[in-house]
Amino acid sequence: MTFVLSNDGRDEDVVTAFKKYRSYIESNKNDLPSLVYDLVMSDWFYNFHDHKCPHDAWLENILILEPSEGARNEIRKTDIIVKLLSAYHDGFIEIKYKNVSSFNIDASNVKNGHGNWRYDEFRLSETGFLLHEIEWSGHDDPSSWVIEAENIEYTWLEKEV
Repeated sequence: MTFVLSNDGRDEDVVTAFKKYRSYIESNKNDLPSLVYDLVMSDWFYNFHDHKCPHDAWLENILILEPSEGARNEIRKTDIIVKLLSAYHDGFIEIKYKNVSSFNIDASNVKNGHGNWRYDEFRLSETGFLLHEIEWSGHDDPSSWVIEAENIEYTWLEKEV
């Protein structure tokens, strides 16, 4: 099930796609992490004119961490941190994915980078975790990421002048 990312008429009627998506988010409010609900329902996260919106941002880096605990460091988890240069190049967006259970990066041609963050949407996985799917415009071929995690953190970092 996809809404914003569905190619079924999205580009012809993006307003309807976002209305369906927000309706899905509203109907799952109690099952979603509160930050995700607040992001999606905010007036800025999907507002392409807002500098904190990830639309058209560029990937700076992705970091995959496996912090460990235990006597032999045998208790492991996975976290992912994504840092983006904002579309207006006046700040950075950092998204931290906590307790990642799976991720898939489908990027067959990134010799010139991923391109712009085009669309993204949050959904619930079959296991009740958070799915964040991201579509990149790509310079030659679009790419997509799907990250399944327990929760996220979103941070806006002002660019130092």
